[in-house]
Amino acid sequence: MKENPWLSVYPESIAKEIDIPEITIPQVLQETAKKYPQNNAITFYTKKINYQELAFAVNLFASSLQINGIQKGDRVAIMLPNCPQYVIAYNGILTCGGIVTQVNPMSAPREIEYILSDSGAQTIIVLDALYPKVREAQQSAHLKNIIVVSLQPSEQDFSPDRTFDAFLKEGNGQVTPVEIQPEHDVAVLQYTGGTTGRSKGAMLTHKNILANVIQTYEFFKHEVEIGKERFLTIIPFFHVFGMTSAMNYAIYTASDSIILPRFEVEEVLNTIKNEQPTTFPGVPTMYVAITNHPKAEEYGIDSIRSCNSGSAPMPLELMREFESKTGSQILEGYGLSEASPTTHCNPPFAERKPGSVGIGFPSTKYKVVDLATGTEEVPIGELGELIIKGPQVMKGYWNMPEETANTLRDGWLYTGDIAKIDEEGYVYIVDRKKDMIIASGYNVYPRDVEEVIYEHPSVQEAVVIGVPDPYRGETVKAIIVLKSGKTATSEEMIAHCKANMSAYKVPTIVEFREALPKTNVGKILRRALREEAAAK
Repeated sequence: MKENPWLSVYPESIAKEIDIPEITIPQVLQETAKKYPQNNAITFYTKKINYQELAFAVNLFASSLQINGIQKGDRVAIMLPNCPQYVIAYNGILTCGGIVTQVNPMSAPREIEYILSDSGAQTIIVLDALYPKVREAQQSAHLKNIIVVSLQPSEQDFSPDRTFDAFLKEGNGQVTPVEIQPEHDVAVLQYTGGTTGRSKGAMLTHKNILANVIQTYEFFKHEVEIGKERFLTIIPFFHVFGMTSAMNYAIYTASDSIILPRFEVEEVLNTIKNEQPTTFPGVPTMYVAITNHPKAEEYGIDSIRSCNSGSAPMPLELMREFESKTGSQILEGYGLSEASPTTHCNPPFAERKPGSVGIGFPSTKYKVVDLATGTEEVPIGELGELIIKGPQVMKGYWNMPEETANTLRDGWLYTGDIAKIDEEGYVYIVDRKKDMIIASGYNVYPRDVEEVIYEHPSVQEAVVIGVPDPYRGETVKAIIVLKSGKTATSEEMIAHCKANMSAYKVPTIVEFREALPKTNVGKILRRALREEAAAK
Protein backbone atom coordinates (compact mmCIF):
# COMPACT_ATOMS: atom_id res chain seq x y z
CA MET A 1 0.00 0.00 0.00
CA LYS A 2 1.20 3.54 -0.73
CA GLU A 3 2.21 5.70 2.22
CA ASN A 4 -0.09 8.44 0.88
CA PRO A 5 -3.26 6.59 -0.17
CA TRP A 6 -5.30 9.76 0.38
CA LEU A 7 -3.79 11.53 -2.64
CA SER A 8 -6.47 10.03 -4.87
CA VAL A 9 -9.24 11.96 -3.08
CA TYR A 10 -7.42 15.31 -2.90
CA PRO A 11 -8.43 17.95 -5.47
CA GLU A 12 -5.59 19.64 -7.32
CA SER A 13 -6.34 22.95 -5.59
CA ILE A 14 -5.46 21.52 -2.17
CA ALA A 15 -1.74 21.35 -1.42
CA LYS A 16 -0.38 17.84 -1.11
CA GLU A 17 3.16 18.66 0.00
CA ILE A 18 3.52 22.03 1.67
CA ASP A 19 6.47 24.28 2.43
CA ILE A 20 6.67 25.56 6.01
CA PRO A 21 8.24 29.03 6.19
CA GLU A 22 11.05 29.61 8.70
CA ILE A 23 8.94 31.81 10.99
CA THR A 24 7.19 31.52 14.35
CA ILE A 25 3.58 31.89 15.52
CA PRO A 26 4.29 35.33 17.09
CA GLN A 27 5.65 36.47 13.72
CA VAL A 28 2.41 35.26 12.14
CA LEU A 29 0.53 37.36 14.71
CA GLN A 30 2.59 40.46 13.93
CA GLU A 31 1.96 39.97 10.19
CA THR A 32 -1.78 39.55 10.79
CA ALA A 33 -1.75 42.73 12.89
CA LYS A 34 -0.15 44.65 9.98
CA LYS A 35 -2.68 43.40 7.43
CA TYR A 36 -5.80 43.48 9.63
CA PRO A 37 -5.01 45.90 12.50
CA GLN A 38 -8.64 46.75 13.27
CA ASN A 39 -10.01 43.22 12.91
CA ASN A 40 -11.27 41.81 16.15
CA ALA A 41 -8.82 39.24 17.51
CA ILE A 42 -10.47 38.36 20.83
CA THR A 43 -13.99 38.63 22.20
CA PHE A 44 -14.07 37.86 25.92
CA TYR A 45 -17.54 38.61 27.29
CA THR A 46 -17.90 42.41 26.85
CA LYS A 47 -14.18 42.97 26.19
CA LYS A 48 -12.96 43.16 22.59
CA ILE A 49 -9.30 43.33 21.50
CA ASN A 50 -8.25 43.99 17.92
CA TYR A 51 -5.11 42.58 16.29
CA GLN A 52 -3.15 45.80 16.63
CA GLU A 53 -3.87 45.91 20.37
CA LEU A 54 -3.06 42.22 20.79
CA ALA A 55 0.30 42.51 18.99
CA PHE A 56 1.21 45.54 21.13
CA ALA A 57 0.35 43.68 24.36
CA VAL A 58 2.42 40.67 23.26
CA ASN A 59 5.48 42.88 22.71
CA LEU A 60 4.95 44.53 26.10
CA PHE A 61 4.82 41.13 27.79
CA ALA A 62 7.85 39.82 25.88
CA SER A 63 9.92 42.89 26.76
CA SER A 64 8.94 42.54 30.42
CA LEU A 65 10.03 38.90 30.38
CA GLN A 66 13.41 39.97 28.97
CA ILE A 67 13.75 42.77 31.51
CA ASN A 68 13.13 40.14 34.19
CA GLY A 69 15.88 37.90 32.88
CA ILE A 70 14.01 35.39 30.71
CA GLN A 71 16.33 34.15 27.98
CA LYS A 72 16.07 31.84 25.00
CA GLY A 73 15.32 28.29 26.10
CA ASP A 74 13.96 29.21 29.54
CA ARG A 75 10.74 27.39 30.38
CA VAL A 76 7.80 29.57 31.41
CA ALA A 77 4.62 27.90 32.65
CA ILE A 78 1.05 28.98 31.93
CA MET A 79 -1.73 27.76 34.22
CA LEU A 80 -4.82 29.61 33.03
CA PRO A 81 -8.26 28.98 31.61
CA ASN A 82 -9.07 30.52 28.23
CA CYS A 83 -8.70 34.30 28.51
CA PRO A 84 -6.94 37.14 26.66
CA GLN A 85 -3.99 36.93 29.08
CA TYR A 86 -3.35 33.37 27.89
CA VAL A 87 -2.95 34.48 24.27
CA ILE A 88 -0.71 37.40 25.30
CA ALA A 89 1.49 35.30 27.58
CA TYR A 90 1.82 32.41 25.11
CA ASN A 91 2.93 34.64 22.24
CA GLY A 92 5.08 36.80 24.51
CA ILE A 93 7.01 33.79 25.80
CA LEU A 94 7.63 32.51 22.27
CA THR A 95 8.65 35.98 21.08
CA CYS A 96 11.61 36.08 23.45
CA GLY A 97 12.62 32.49 22.72
CA GLY A 98 11.16 30.99 25.87
CA ILE A 99 9.46 27.59 25.98
CA VAL A 100 5.78 27.56 26.94
CA THR A 101 5.11 24.88 29.55
CA GLN A 102 1.43 24.04 29.56
CA VAL A 103 -0.12 23.26 32.96
CA ASN A 104 -3.69 22.01 33.28
CA PRO A 105 -5.56 24.32 35.71
CA MET A 106 -7.18 21.25 37.27
CA SER A 107 -3.79 19.88 38.34
CA ALA A 108 -3.25 19.03 42.00
CA PRO A 109 -0.25 20.59 43.84
CA ARG A 110 1.69 17.32 43.47
CA GLU A 111 1.12 17.35 39.70
CA ILE A 112 2.04 21.04 39.46
CA GLU A 113 5.24 20.38 41.39
CA TYR A 114 6.13 17.51 39.07
CA ILE A 115 5.65 19.50 35.84
CA LEU A 116 7.49 22.57 37.17
CA SER A 117 10.37 20.46 38.52
CA ASP A 118 10.57 18.27 35.42
CA SER A 119 10.54 21.22 33.02
CA GLY A 120 12.71 23.46 35.18
CA ALA A 121 10.25 26.35 34.79
CA GLN A 122 11.00 29.12 37.29
CA THR A 123 8.24 31.49 36.16
CA ILE A 124 4.51 30.79 36.01
CA ILE A 125 1.47 32.80 34.93
CA VAL A 126 -1.47 31.58 37.02
CA LEU A 127 -5.11 32.40 37.73
CA ASP A 128 -5.69 34.01 41.12
CA ALA A 129 -8.06 31.22 42.24
CA LEU A 130 -5.28 28.69 41.60
CA TYR A 131 -2.58 30.74 43.31
CA PRO A 132 -2.70 28.80 46.62
CA LYS A 133 -1.95 25.53 44.80
CA VAL A 134 1.08 27.08 43.11
CA ARG A 135 2.34 28.57 46.37
CA GLU A 136 2.13 25.08 47.88
CA ALA A 137 4.46 23.77 45.18
CA GLN A 138 6.67 26.88 44.98
CA GLN A 139 9.54 25.95 47.28
CA SER A 140 10.08 22.38 46.13
CA ALA A 141 9.71 23.40 42.47
CA HIS A 142 12.18 26.31 42.85
CA LEU A 143 9.75 28.86 41.43
CA LYS A 144 11.09 32.42 41.34
CA ASN A 145 8.34 34.40 39.63
CA ILE A 146 4.57 34.04 40.01
CA ILE A 147 2.48 36.34 37.79
CA VAL A 148 -1.15 36.36 38.87
CA VAL A 149 -4.11 36.87 36.52
CA SER A 150 -7.45 38.12 37.86
CA LEU A 151 -10.44 37.88 35.57
CA GLN A 152 -12.62 39.78 37.99
CA PRO A 153 -12.03 42.05 41.02
CA SER A 154 -10.40 40.10 43.83
CA GLU A 155 -9.75 40.88 47.49
CA GLN A 156 -6.88 38.39 47.72
CA ASP A 157 -3.43 39.77 48.50
CA PHE A 158 -0.77 38.43 46.14
CA SER A 159 2.19 40.37 47.51
CA PRO A 160 5.09 39.92 46.97
CA ASP A 161 4.11 38.36 43.64
CA ARG A 162 3.00 40.51 40.72
CA THR A 163 -0.30 40.85 38.94
CA PHE A 164 -0.43 40.38 35.19
CA ASP A 165 -1.27 44.04 34.63
CA ALA A 166 1.64 45.20 36.78
CA PHE A 167 3.99 42.85 34.96
CA LEU A 168 2.84 44.24 31.60
CA LYS A 169 3.65 47.77 32.76
CA GLU A 170 7.23 46.75 33.48
CA GLY A 171 7.71 46.20 29.75
CA ASN A 172 8.55 48.92 27.24
CA GLY A 173 7.56 47.03 24.08
CA GLN A 174 11.17 47.00 22.84
CA VAL A 175 11.98 43.32 22.35
CA THR A 176 15.62 42.37 21.90
CA PRO A 177 15.64 40.12 18.80
CA VAL A 178 16.28 36.45 19.48
CA GLU A 179 17.53 34.08 16.81
CA ILE A 180 15.17 31.12 16.60
CA GLN A 181 15.69 28.04 14.47
CA PRO A 182 12.09 26.87 13.96
CA GLU A 183 13.00 23.31 13.01
CA HIS A 184 15.21 22.71 16.03
CA ASP A 185 14.12 25.07 18.81
CA VAL A 186 11.39 23.88 21.15
CA ALA A 187 8.39 26.20 21.49
CA VAL A 188 6.07 24.22 23.76
CA LEU A 189 6.30 21.43 26.32
CA GLN A 190 2.93 19.72 25.99
CA TYR A 191 2.56 17.34 28.92
CA THR A 192 0.58 14.21 28.18
CA GLY A 193 -1.99 12.84 30.59
CA GLY A 194 0.37 10.35 32.15
CA THR A 195 -2.03 7.43 31.73
CA THR A 196 0.87 4.99 31.51
CA GLY A 197 3.00 6.38 34.29
CA ARG A 198 4.87 9.67 34.62
CA SER A 199 3.47 12.52 32.56
CA LYS A 200 5.69 13.13 29.53
CA GLY A 201 6.53 16.53 28.06
CA ALA A 202 6.19 16.34 24.28
CA MET A 203 8.71 18.77 22.77
CA LEU A 204 6.92 20.67 20.01
CA THR A 205 9.18 22.89 17.94
CA HIS A 206 8.20 26.20 16.37
CA LYS A 207 8.08 24.40 13.02
CA ASN A 208 5.89 21.59 14.38
CA ILE A 209 3.30 24.06 15.62
CA LEU A 210 3.28 26.33 12.57
CA ALA A 211 3.24 23.30 10.26
CA ASN A 212 0.07 21.98 11.84
CA VAL A 213 -1.62 25.38 11.56
CA ILE A 214 -0.71 25.62 7.87
CA GLN A 215 -1.76 22.00 7.28
CA THR A 216 -5.12 22.83 8.84
CA TYR A 217 -5.53 25.88 6.61
CA GLU A 218 -4.59 24.02 3.44
CA PHE A 219 -7.10 21.30 4.28
CA PHE A 220 -9.97 23.74 4.92
CA LYS A 221 -8.98 26.74 2.80
CA HIS A 222 -12.00 26.59 0.50
CA GLU A 223 -14.27 26.72 3.56
CA VAL A 224 -12.51 29.66 5.22
CA GLU A 225 -12.72 33.37 4.43
CA ILE A 226 -9.62 35.11 5.77
CA GLY A 227 -10.49 37.89 8.18
CA LYS A 228 -14.17 36.96 8.34
CA GLU A 229 -14.44 33.85 10.54
CA ARG A 230 -15.61 33.80 14.16
CA PHE A 231 -14.34 30.92 16.29
CA LEU A 232 -16.31 29.75 19.31
CA THR A 233 -13.32 28.93 21.48
CA ILE A 234 -14.20 26.86 24.54
CA ILE A 235 -11.77 24.00 24.01
CA PRO A 236 -8.92 24.90 26.44
CA PHE A 237 -5.80 26.56 25.06
CA PHE A 238 -3.62 24.49 27.40
CA HIS A 239 -4.87 21.42 25.52
CA VAL A 240 -2.97 20.87 22.28
CA PHE A 241 -6.21 20.75 20.23
CA GLY A 242 -7.30 24.15 21.55
CA MET A 243 -3.81 25.60 21.13
CA THR A 244 -3.59 24.75 17.43
CA SER A 245 -7.12 24.38 16.09
CA ALA A 246 -8.53 27.38 17.94
CA MET A 247 -5.96 29.90 19.22
CA ASN A 248 -3.19 29.64 16.61
CA TYR A 249 -5.41 28.82 13.65
CA ALA A 250 -7.62 31.84 14.41
CA ILE A 251 -4.54 34.09 14.38
CA TYR A 252 -3.33 32.59 11.09
CA THR A 253 -6.70 33.28 9.45
CA ALA A 254 -7.17 36.74 11.04
CA SER A 255 -10.32 35.44 12.74
CA ASP A 256 -12.14 36.58 15.87
CA SER A 257 -11.74 34.20 18.83
CA ILE A 258 -14.90 34.25 20.94
CA ILE A 259 -13.34 32.95 24.15
CA LEU A 260 -15.06 31.27 27.07
CA PRO A 261 -13.10 29.94 30.07
CA ARG A 262 -15.35 26.91 30.66
CA PHE A 263 -18.22 24.98 29.12
CA GLU A 264 -21.55 25.82 30.70
CA VAL A 265 -24.35 25.05 28.27
CA GLU A 266 -26.57 28.08 29.03
CA GLU A 267 -23.62 30.48 28.80
CA VAL A 268 -22.46 28.82 25.57
CA LEU A 269 -25.91 29.05 23.99
CA ASN A 270 -26.28 32.70 24.97
CA THR A 271 -22.84 33.42 23.53
CA ILE A 272 -23.84 31.73 20.27
CA LYS A 273 -27.01 33.82 20.18
CA ASN A 274 -25.14 37.09 20.81
CA GLU A 275 -21.94 36.55 18.82
CA GLN A 276 -23.06 34.23 15.97
CA PRO A 277 -19.88 32.17 15.58
CA THR A 278 -19.19 30.43 12.29
CA THR A 279 -16.78 27.74 13.49
CA PHE A 280 -16.95 25.58 16.61
CA PRO A 281 -13.99 23.27 17.32
CA GLY A 282 -15.08 21.02 20.14
CA VAL A 283 -15.29 17.59 21.70
CA PRO A 284 -18.25 15.17 21.66
CA THR A 285 -19.42 15.97 25.20
CA MET A 286 -19.92 19.63 24.20
CA TYR A 287 -22.07 18.62 21.25
CA VAL A 288 -23.99 16.21 23.52
CA ALA A 289 -24.90 19.02 25.92
CA ILE A 290 -26.07 21.36 23.14
CA THR A 291 -28.00 18.63 21.33
CA ASN A 292 -29.86 17.64 24.48
CA HIS A 293 -30.78 21.19 25.50
CA PRO A 294 -34.57 21.43 24.98
CA LYS A 295 -34.43 24.93 23.45
CA ALA A 296 -31.09 24.79 21.62
CA GLU A 297 -32.60 25.77 18.28
CA GLU A 298 -33.94 29.03 19.75
CA TYR A 299 -30.38 30.35 20.24
CA GLY A 300 -29.42 30.74 16.59
CA ILE A 301 -27.11 27.75 16.58
CA ASP A 302 -27.55 27.55 12.82
CA SER A 303 -24.92 30.33 12.49
CA ILE A 304 -22.34 27.58 12.98
CA ARG A 305 -21.22 26.29 9.59
CA SER A 306 -18.48 23.88 10.57
CA CYS A 307 -17.45 21.88 13.60
CA ASN A 308 -14.16 20.07 13.99
CA SER A 309 -14.54 17.29 16.53
CA GLY A 310 -11.48 15.83 18.19
CA SER A 311 -9.97 14.47 21.40
CA ALA A 312 -12.44 11.54 21.65
CA PRO A 313 -14.50 9.35 19.29
CA MET A 314 -17.71 10.92 17.96
CA PRO A 315 -20.75 8.61 18.31
CA LEU A 316 -22.60 8.44 14.98
CA GLU A 317 -26.06 8.91 16.49
CA LEU A 318 -24.93 12.10 18.24
CA MET A 319 -23.38 13.43 15.03
CA ARG A 320 -26.63 12.98 13.10
CA GLU A 321 -28.75 14.62 15.80
CA PHE A 322 -26.46 17.66 16.23
CA GLU A 323 -26.26 18.25 12.49
CA SER A 324 -30.02 18.01 12.05
CA LYS A 325 -30.49 20.76 14.66
CA THR A 326 -27.74 23.13 13.51
CA GLY A 327 -27.51 22.50 9.78
CA SER A 328 -23.72 22.40 10.25
CA GLN A 329 -21.35 19.62 9.38
CA ILE A 330 -19.21 17.87 11.96
CA LEU A 331 -15.89 16.79 10.52
CA GLU A 332 -14.34 14.30 12.90
CA GLY A 333 -10.58 14.33 13.07
CA TYR A 334 -7.75 12.68 14.90
CA GLY A 335 -4.55 13.76 16.53
CA LEU A 336 -2.35 13.47 19.58
CA SER A 337 -0.12 15.74 21.65
CA GLU A 338 2.95 14.30 19.99
CA ALA A 339 1.73 15.56 16.58
CA SER A 340 0.83 19.16 17.49
CA PRO A 341 -1.91 17.55 17.33
CA THR A 342 -3.84 16.94 14.08
CA THR A 343 -2.88 14.27 11.57
CA HIS A 344 -6.26 13.27 10.04
CA CYS A 345 -9.69 14.71 9.40
CA ASN A 346 -12.76 14.00 7.32
CA PRO A 347 -12.39 16.22 4.25
CA PRO A 348 -14.78 19.04 3.39
CA PHE A 349 -13.86 18.51 -0.28
CA ALA A 350 -14.58 14.77 -0.55
CA GLU A 351 -16.75 12.08 0.96
CA ARG A 352 -17.20 12.20 4.72
CA LYS A 353 -17.29 8.69 6.12
CA PRO A 354 -19.08 8.55 9.49
CA GLY A 355 -17.11 6.44 11.95
CA SER A 356 -13.85 7.36 10.24
CA VAL A 357 -11.39 10.05 11.33
CA GLY A 358 -10.80 10.78 7.66
CA ILE A 359 -7.66 11.08 5.57
CA GLY A 360 -4.20 12.40 6.29
CA PHE A 361 -3.45 16.10 6.42
CA PRO A 362 -1.20 17.49 3.67
CA SER A 363 2.43 16.32 4.01
CA THR A 364 1.35 13.56 6.42
CA LYS A 365 2.25 9.95 5.73
CA TYR A 366 0.64 7.09 7.62
CA LYS A 367 0.18 3.34 7.66
CA VAL A 368 -1.03 0.54 9.92
CA VAL A 369 1.52 -2.00 11.15
CA ASP A 370 1.29 -5.31 12.99
CA LEU A 371 0.71 -5.15 16.74
CA ALA A 372 3.38 -7.71 17.58
CA THR A 373 6.51 -6.11 16.11
CA GLY A 374 5.34 -2.80 14.61
CA THR A 375 7.46 -3.45 11.53
CA GLU A 376 5.14 -5.14 9.02
CA GLU A 377 2.42 -3.16 7.24
CA VAL A 378 -0.91 -4.98 7.42
CA PRO A 379 -3.29 -5.38 4.44
CA ILE A 380 -6.17 -2.98 3.73
CA GLY A 381 -8.97 -3.37 6.26
CA GLU A 382 -6.95 -5.30 8.84
CA LEU A 383 -6.27 -4.05 12.35
CA GLY A 384 -2.89 -2.86 13.58
CA GLU A 385 -1.16 0.13 15.14
CA LEU A 386 -1.41 3.47 13.33
CA ILE A 387 1.97 5.12 12.73
CA ILE A 388 2.53 8.62 11.32
CA LYS A 389 5.26 10.74 9.77
CA GLY A 390 5.05 14.48 9.03
CA PRO A 391 6.35 17.98 9.86
CA GLN A 392 3.96 18.22 12.83
CA VAL A 393 5.52 15.25 14.65
CA MET A 394 7.33 16.20 17.87
CA LYS A 395 11.07 16.35 18.41
CA GLY A 396 10.78 13.87 21.30
CA TYR A 397 9.96 13.73 25.00
CA TRP A 398 11.65 16.18 27.37
CA ASN A 399 14.47 14.39 29.24
CA MET A 400 13.10 10.95 28.33
CA PRO A 401 15.39 9.35 25.74
CA GLU A 402 14.04 5.80 26.24
CA GLU A 403 10.41 6.88 25.90
CA THR A 404 11.38 8.90 22.82
CA ALA A 405 13.10 5.88 21.25
CA ASN A 406 10.03 3.71 21.90
CA THR A 407 7.63 6.22 20.36
CA LEU A 408 9.72 7.61 17.48
CA ARG A 409 11.22 4.88 15.31
CA ASP A 410 12.88 5.58 11.98
CA GLY A 411 11.04 8.89 11.80
CA TRP A 412 7.64 7.29 12.45
CA LEU A 413 5.44 8.22 15.41
CA TYR A 414 3.89 5.12 16.98
CA THR A 415 0.50 6.30 18.19
CA GLY A 416 -0.57 3.39 20.40
CA ASP A 417 -3.94 3.42 18.62
CA ILE A 418 -5.44 0.35 16.98
CA ALA A 419 -6.78 1.28 13.55
CA LYS A 420 -7.61 0.10 10.05
CA ILE A 421 -7.41 1.85 6.68
CA ASP A 422 -9.77 1.45 3.72
CA GLU A 423 -8.92 1.52 0.00
CA GLU A 424 -9.17 5.33 -0.20
CA GLY A 425 -6.94 5.93 2.78
CA TYR A 426 -9.66 6.73 5.31
CA VAL A 427 -8.60 5.74 8.81
CA TYR A 428 -10.86 4.13 11.39
CA ILE A 429 -9.64 4.28 14.97
CA VAL A 430 -10.86 1.19 16.77
CA ASP A 431 -9.39 1.85 20.21
CA ARG A 432 -6.31 2.50 22.27
CA LYS A 433 -4.09 -0.55 22.61
CA LYS A 434 -4.32 -0.20 26.37
CA ASP A 435 -8.14 0.10 26.33
CA MET A 436 -8.72 -3.20 24.53
CA ILE A 437 -10.63 -5.74 26.62
CA ILE A 438 -9.68 -9.42 26.41
CA ALA A 439 -12.71 -11.46 27.50
CA SER A 440 -12.39 -15.27 27.32
CA GLY A 441 -9.61 -14.83 24.76
CA TYR A 442 -11.65 -12.54 22.49
CA ASN A 443 -10.57 -8.95 21.74
CA VAL A 444 -13.34 -6.50 22.58
CA TYR A 445 -12.95 -2.89 21.50
CA PRO A 446 -14.92 -0.53 23.78
CA ARG A 447 -15.82 1.82 20.94
CA ASP A 448 -17.67 -0.96 19.08
CA VAL A 449 -19.85 -1.58 22.11
CA GLU A 450 -20.36 2.12 22.86
CA GLU A 451 -21.60 2.82 19.32
CA VAL A 452 -24.39 0.27 19.81
CA ILE A 453 -25.30 1.61 23.25
CA TYR A 454 -25.57 5.16 21.88
CA GLU A 455 -28.20 3.94 19.42
CA HIS A 456 -30.59 3.33 22.34
CA PRO A 457 -32.96 6.33 22.47
CA SER A 458 -32.61 6.78 26.25
CA VAL A 459 -28.82 7.05 26.32
CA GLN A 460 -27.07 10.42 26.65
CA GLU A 461 -23.53 9.23 27.40
CA ALA A 462 -21.86 5.86 27.73
CA VAL A 463 -18.44 4.39 28.37
CA VAL A 464 -17.35 0.76 28.28
CA ILE A 465 -14.46 -0.69 30.29
CA GLY A 466 -12.99 -4.07 31.10
CA VAL A 467 -13.21 -5.22 34.70
CA PRO A 468 -11.50 -8.23 36.32
CA ASP A 469 -13.44 -11.50 36.08
CA PRO A 470 -12.27 -14.79 37.68
CA TYR A 471 -13.61 -16.89 34.80
CA ARG A 472 -13.27 -14.73 31.65
CA GLY A 473 -10.14 -12.81 32.75
CA GLU A 474 -11.98 -9.62 31.97
CA THR A 475 -15.62 -8.91 31.42
CA VAL A 476 -17.38 -6.00 29.75
CA LYS A 477 -18.96 -3.28 31.89
CA ALA A 478 -21.06 -0.40 30.55
CA ILE A 479 -21.51 2.81 32.54
CA ILE A 480 -24.40 4.88 31.23
CA VAL A 481 -25.92 8.33 31.75
CA LEU A 482 -29.55 8.51 30.65
CA LYS A 483 -31.18 11.50 28.98
CA SER A 484 -33.27 13.71 31.23
CA GLY A 485 -36.72 12.20 31.74
CA LYS A 486 -35.76 8.86 30.16
CA THR A 487 -35.62 5.49 31.89
CA ALA A 488 -34.00 2.13 31.16
CA THR A 489 -33.01 -0.98 33.08
CA SER A 490 -29.84 -3.07 33.00
CA GLU A 491 -31.81 -5.94 31.49
CA GLU A 492 -33.16 -3.68 28.75
CA MET A 493 -29.68 -2.39 27.86
CA ILE A 494 -28.20 -5.90 27.79
CA ALA A 495 -31.06 -7.09 25.56
CA HIS A 496 -30.44 -4.12 23.23
CA CYS A 497 -26.76 -5.07 22.99
CA LYS A 498 -27.50 -8.78 22.45
CA ALA A 499 -29.69 -7.90 19.49
CA ASN A 500 -26.97 -5.82 17.85
CA MET A 501 -23.57 -7.42 18.54
CA SER A 502 -21.70 -10.68 19.04
CA ALA A 503 -22.36 -12.41 22.34
CA TYR A 504 -18.78 -12.04 23.63
CA LYS A 505 -19.01 -8.23 23.31
CA VAL A 506 -22.25 -7.86 25.29
CA PRO A 507 -21.81 -6.11 28.67
CA THR A 508 -22.41 -8.42 31.60
CA ILE A 509 -22.55 -5.45 33.99
CA VAL A 510 -24.50 -2.23 33.42
CA GLU A 511 -24.30 0.69 35.82
CA PHE A 512 -26.31 3.91 35.61
CA ARG A 513 -24.90 7.20 36.86
CA GLU A 514 -25.92 10.85 36.97
CA ALA A 515 -22.63 11.91 35.33
CA LEU A 516 -19.34 10.52 34.08
CA PRO A 517 -15.94 11.76 35.26
CA LYS A 518 -14.32 14.00 32.65
CA THR A 519 -11.24 16.09 32.08
CA ASN A 520 -11.87 19.80 31.75
CA VAL A 521 -11.52 19.31 28.00
CA GLY A 522 -14.66 17.18 28.27
CA LYS A 523 -12.96 13.85 27.60
CA ILE A 524 -14.43 10.94 29.56
CA LEU A 525 -11.92 9.58 32.07
CA ARG A 526 -12.04 5.90 31.12
CA ARG A 527 -8.86 5.21 33.09
CA ALA A 528 -10.37 6.57 36.33
CA LEU A 529 -13.38 4.28 35.89
CA ARG A 530 -11.10 1.30 35.26
CA GLU A 531 -9.06 2.04 38.37
CA GLU A 532 -12.23 2.45 40.42
CA ALA A 533 -13.55 -0.91 39.20
CA ALA A 534 -10.22 -2.64 39.85
CA ALA A 535 -10.12 -1.26 43.40
CA LYS A 536 -13.53 -2.80 44.09
